[in-house]
Amino acid sequence: MPATQRSTKSHPRKPGSQSALRHLNQQRIIECLLSGPSTQAELSRQTGLSTATISNIVKIMQDAGLVSTEPTTSSGRRATNVRLNSNGAVAVGIDFGRRHLRVVLASLGYHVIAEDYIELPLGHRAEEGIAAAVRLLEKLLEENGIDRTAVVGAGAGIPGPIDRRSGTVAQGAILPEWVGIDILHRLEEALNCPVFVDNDANLGALSEVTWGPHSGVSNLMFLKIGSGIGAGLILNGFPYYGNVGITGEIGHATIHEHGLVCRCGNRGCLETIASTTTMIELLGRGQETLLTPQDIVRNCLAGDSATQRVVDDAGLAVGRALGNVSNLINPEVIVVGGPLAGLGDLLLDPIRRGLVRHAVPVVGETTHLAMSSLGARAEALGAAALVFQHAGITGR
Repeated sequence: MPATQRSTKSHPRKPGSQSALRHLNQQRIIECLLSGPSTQAELSRQTGLSTATISNIVKIMQDAGLVSTEPTTSSGRRATNVRLNSNGAVAVGIDFGRRHLRVVLASLGYHVIAEDYIELPLGHRAEEGIAAAVRLLEKLLEENGIDRTAVVGAGAGIPGPIDRRSGTVAQGAILPEWVGIDILHRLEEALNCPVFVDNDANLGALSEVTWGPHSGVSNLMFLKIGSGIGAGLILNGFPYYGNVGITGEIGHATIHEHGLVCRCGNRGCLETIASTTTMIELLGRGQETLLTPQDIVRNCLAGDSATQRVVDDAGLAVGRALGNVSNLINPEVIVVGGPLAGLGDLLLDPIRRGLVRHAVPVVGETTHLAMSSLGARAEALGAAALVFQHAGITGR
């Protein structure tokens, strides 16, 4: 899959102690080993480090369980082959939400080593969210005994479009406080490692064809229904980003021409009808406490008639928008994710009715609709997979 937006600046390193230099050299060795096993002599040539330095650092890494070694021959001479262990390289996946932050650590074998989740205040600034991500990452590394040098990179997703020309958060993000922020530069400075950023729905699509049950699907659409509504597209086996990266904005498809004014400035957008924000506003009238998406799921499953009606109406509107998109791109699979995934068929059924009604019959009949099996971790898992993609590790 083609590269996603990444900063091309070098990562400044502060001069420091001998341990800091060893840390840097260890990271260089890990980067070399990502492409496969190498002899110590080959590592010396690739990194420019002396064979003695390579030998010492490899011994330290072996004691830490990051690498394994075995005798071999190279050009007829005895040599030591060095192989990166499955937990010797760790990808970080970060999912920034409107009210939450999730961080996962994943190994080369696409195994989740650790993850954690915290709530963020509504309206938080980029600096607050990034600082929280750094703290959560350091906590996970320390709790799991993972050396910082094992981190080969971090993927990050935000709920909003990213201008791929500049790497900045574009207008229309669910996090308006982040608009205009050079998210790449900020994250790379804070995390001190290579960073790759993308829209959360795009990462949801990537997670479905990487971690989920749809690994063989070439044309897939991931629809995230949350505070906003966005879509990630895999077309002919590749993520689709369009001209400048602003794709999948299905939440701003017009459903009712004379409907409510949307935050984008248009009227009657899908988000004004089917987002969790709209559902909460409709169902929260007269309530003393603010409802949450979890309340919507719980009340709908419990048979509350008002909640079921709101969910049904939202599903029909989503299906109508999906019908129009399906007529255009003819996806094989549409996966629905986001905080309402626990509703299962209570949400999928009205979406399916709307899709079949508004799509060309053969398209509606042959498009498979499914709820994401990855739940709330889909976007963070997609962010971790993004790192391994750029490291040349494309499958389990």
